[in-house]
Amino acid sequence: MTTPLLDVTDLRVAFAGRGFRAKAIEVLHGVSLSIGEGETLGVVGESGSGKTTIGRAVLGLVKPSGGSIRFQGADITHASPKDRRTLSKDIQVVFQDPYTSLNPSLTIGDTLSEPLVVQGARASEARARVQTLLDQVGLPRDAAQRLPREFSGGQRQRVAIARALAPKPKLIVCDEPVSALDLSTQARVMDLFIDIQRRTGVAYLFVSHDLAVVRHISHRVSVVYKGDIVETGSADAVTSTPEHPYTQKLLLAAPIADPMEQEKRRAERHRMAELHREQNVQAGVA
Repeated sequence: MTTPLLDVTDLRVAFAGRGFRAKAIEVLHGVSLSIGEGETLGVVGESGSGKTTIGRAVLGLVKPSGGSIRFQGADITHASPKDRRTLSKDIQVVFQDPYTSLNPSLTIGDTLSEPLVVQGARASEARARVQTLLDQVGLPRDAAQRLPREFSGGQRQRVAIARALAPKPKLIVCDEPVSALDLSTQARVMDLFIDIQRRTGVAYLFVSHDLAVVRHISHRVSVVYKGDIVETGSADAVTSTPEHPYTQKLLLAAPIADPMEQEKRRAERHRMAELHREQNVQAGVA
């Protein structure tokens, strides 16, 4: 069996509690997942489930309290700042908000060339790479001379994607990258992610609260509930015929265009909620 590009095993993350001598609060309780080269793993769950914390741990933005994170077979769980700078060539990120993830005072050309220059590229090489990146994400060549405020939300997210692609990474952590966009722009940006993956072979850890989004873009899906992965499988299986009750609730909560079918889903969601309350009452009596 080939070694996964990313292998997360029994990952635990705890944050300090509020107040003097407060106990630490564990937000991930032993999460395990893997991503192969050129694969997209969708990580889905409601707000506060811990899904974003998984991505932040992979990026080194939060410190794990247990478990391991291996990238290309090497343990990066507690990588030093120096090692993290080296890793940034292979592991990049696209954040949720395209409005705050770009420096408003830098031109798009400077934003895209900066990481290349830091890694030792000559100015002429950086300029050529910037033009290639703009072509890859479908932006006009004169975008390099413009500022972020001159672009729409979807165009800014394309710039953020181009910045992540600049060092030719093997893995991009995508943290809710389309949730701040309108539906039509979401579809175009997701198609861009898919097209880039086909052309470059980059892998994605795609974090989202939306089952419809992860179904469209992912090969496999892991569902996170209260700090645990409760279901993992192919995108088609998990988003069409889920086995875990929580995933079933997420599916029923997802909006669809058919009003009649939506009404049926709403009724089924209420039925499941009532059943869950009855089970809790019975468990309390027992």
